[in-house]
Amino acid sequence: MTKALFITDAWTPQTNGVVRTLQSCIAELVRDGWQVEVIHPGLFRSMPMPTYPEIGLSLDVWKMRRMILQFRPDTIHVATEGPLGLYARSLLGSKGLAYTTSLHTKFPEYVHARFRVPVRIGYAFMRWFHRPALRTLVTTESHRDELRDWGLKDLVVWGRGVDVQTFQPRPLSPRSRPRLLYVGRIAVEKNVEAFLNLDLDADKIVVGDGPQRGELEAKFPQAQWLGYQYGDDLARCYADADVFVFPSKTDTFGLVMLEAMASGTPVAAYPVTGPIDVIEDGVCGAMADDLEVAVQRALQLDRAACRAYAEANSWSAIAHRMAEQFAPIDWTRRGAVQVAG
Repeated sequence: MTKALFITDAWTPQTNGVVRTLQSCIAELVRDGWQVEVIHPGLFRSMPMPTYPEIGLSLDVWKMRRMILQFRPDTIHVATEGPLGLYARSLLGSKGLAYTTSLHTKFPEYVHARFRVPVRIGYAFMRWFHRPALRTLVTTESHRDELRDWGLKDLVVWGRGVDVQTFQPRPLSPRSRPRLLYVGRIAVEKNVEAFLNLDLDADKIVVGDGPQRGELEAKFPQAQWLGYQYGDDLARCYADADVFVFPSKTDTFGLVMLEAMASGTPVAAYPVTGPIDVIEDGVCGAMADDLEVAVQRALQLDRAACRAYAEANSWSAIAHRMAEQFAPIDWTRRGAVQVAG
């Protein structure tokens, strides 16, 4: 049985696209007979991340040495650039062990939005972090091209999938005006305020939580604030919306868009990285520099076409694509044996 080890700073109880992506791929690998272990923040002492307390920053990361040696994986994938990812980079690099990484978000843009750190500094860090990896998996072709422009190398387009069993079309509930939905983190980099500011005669539903929720809920009390939703409750939210609004300009993909489409709900978004790779404009969604225009166009689309588009993407295919890029570890090498030293 082939053994894969994932090292990630993003894991439950966090709720985001990175966690859902990793969990979905791991589930498919296990179905295919892989043995998978995950090194995640819940295994370490941690402190809340400044400005984002729901994310824990691992402290006693040196415990990772023992965990790796005990599991003796055939391949290691480092999924994030946080404390666990940084320690894994140092440890594996010092022993000359091959590994892969993945890049899920526009991290430099996120840091700039929160702390005003120049984007070029963020990309210098990204180049440094991912340089030793044998390959770095990225979400879309346009994101790969952007990263190449910033000097990152050995990039492989990976993609994203959707659970078409959980997210399915359902009859719409009675309504007197359209229902517009946002699902995701409520944080400055997600540009949720652009959704809430839409000057349209429509109900606005917000699913999710995050550091900006208190501020925005006080500013827009007329919106429906549902907090995190899971499983069938989340699926009902998607399926009962007339349009899913994706206001972010910093996402590399946006898994929630595929979940909406699988539910038969068209997507309205800006024509930026992420949406331009996910949305077939005029078929399963609409893109425009004016978000109101995108919503009005999306309201006219065929919900059956949205479902058909999503069905072409599966987590099984994404997991297999990931596994094809894994780097094997030779445990007979001296460096591998010394990983616990």
